[in-house]
Amino acid sequence: MEVLPRHIGFIVDGNRRWAKERNLPTLEGHRRGFSRVEKVATKMIDSGIEFVSFYLFSTENWNRSEAEVSYLMDLLRKNVKRLQKKFVKENIRCVVMGREEPAPKDLLVALSELEEKTKNGTRGTVCICFNYGGQWEIADAVSKIIAAGEKEITPEVVAKYLYHPEVPPCDLIVRTSGEERISGFQLWRASYSEFLFLKKYFPSITDKDCDKILETFKSRSRRFGK
Repeated sequence: MEVLPRHIGFIVDGNRRWAKERNLPTLEGHRRGFSRVEKVATKMIDSGIEFVSFYLFSTENWNRSEAEVSYLMDLLRKNVKRLQKKFVKENIRCVVMGREEPAPKDLLVALSELEEKTKNGTRGTVCICFNYGGQWEIADAVSKIIAAGEKEITPEVVAKYLYHPEVPPCDLIVRTSGEERISGFQLWRASYSEFLFLKKYFPSITDKDCDKILETFKSRSRRFGK
């Protein structure tokens, strides 16, 4: 019996380099990358994956140029409603993982509505990691644990206070663009993840690449320390 990953995490990387190699504006790379996120998410859920997460904007990305950050915020604004309609139609749930500050309030409202309108989706869950940092997720969990007055700190207790604690550990983390690091992505959920580093830039990922990703996972032997 073939075993599929329950949760695949994508570190979306290479948008700007994809655009540069094609003599296109940097911002066009982000637009194309976002369009691929939607297609990859649908492809993976159609393939039977329960959870697919995408690292779209980190807590460190605010340090990029004002023009680039502004464009990325506008890109999300323009696509949230469309994604909402698409995911409702396709019976897909969407959750947002990350911090609120200093994200624009109107965008936070739109993302919250996206979660609310898709909450009954049963075919799969897409996790948008926006203003996300793995260390911050753990730090925020610790703050919640202290506020809740937990008497004993165990891995199981910490896991209950993560962003969307119902999202399971990542079975597989995929990073595009040839870089071989995780940049703070899903640090807690990555403790026993398999890793796959692809040379392709994210805007170039195809359905065939998605199939190869799943085949690669099936070939791995996971022993969990045994």
